[in-house]
Amino acid sequence: MQLLVSVANSEEALQAVDGSADLIDAKDPLSGALGPVSLETLRNIHAAVAGRRVVTAALGDAVDEKSVERAAFDYGSVGVGFVKIGFADIADRERIAHLITAGVRGVRATGQAGCGVVAVAYADTGGATSVERTALVDIAACAGAAGVLLDTAHKDGPDLLNLVSAATLKSWVALAHDAGLSVALAGKLAAENFPLICETGADIVGVRSAACEAGRTSCITATRVRALRLQLPSLTRR
Repeated sequence: MQLLVSVANSEEALQAVDGSADLIDAKDPLSGALGPVSLETLRNIHAAVAGRRVVTAALGDAVDEKSVERAAFDYGSVGVGFVKIGFADIADRERIAHLITAGVRGVRATGQAGCGVVAVAYADTGGATSVERTALVDIAACAGAAGVLLDTAHKDGPDLLNLVSAATLKSWVALAHDAGLSVALAGKLAAENFPLICETGADIVGVRSAACEAGRTSCITATRVRALRLQLPSLTRR
């Protein structure tokens, strides 16, 4: 399993690299669960990482196809491994399929080999004000996404494992893998959650707060990242 650490700037990216994170995810923690950083900040993060790790980027929650395609192209052109797109306030399956397809068009237009779209469901809003996680698997696979992420939208609420049991997550991960998708899990997860997360068979575990010195909006530290990394079995351990 790989460790993804969400960073807000190039200084945090260097801390995450030094702590042996596998994936460096550009995200603004002050702008919600999937807050995008500016393109300039993403470029600075990418330059600081300097090819030592894969950089990824949050694009926020989708609004319309045109803006999703444009954002996927702009952020994908920086050289990221994948972009993450959420669907807050959107539960219509057909609309979500069109939005994912727009994102896929955007990243493919960059000509960057290996850049894909990860579609995001929220464990604390799914089915009512966002796409339900099981439905997302089928939609994402059909629309050409590379993977799916199950996260929490409300960072002041319960963590993922208090919303969805480990057994249910394991079934969902298997469903997504059967559909040919990579799977990431996130949502206020801490080191003590990692044994159960590993048991689900997910490919990636994502963190922000657990890697910060004093809460989600404070700074990432290499020491905290390293302590988290040591909890995960992986062939990519550095």
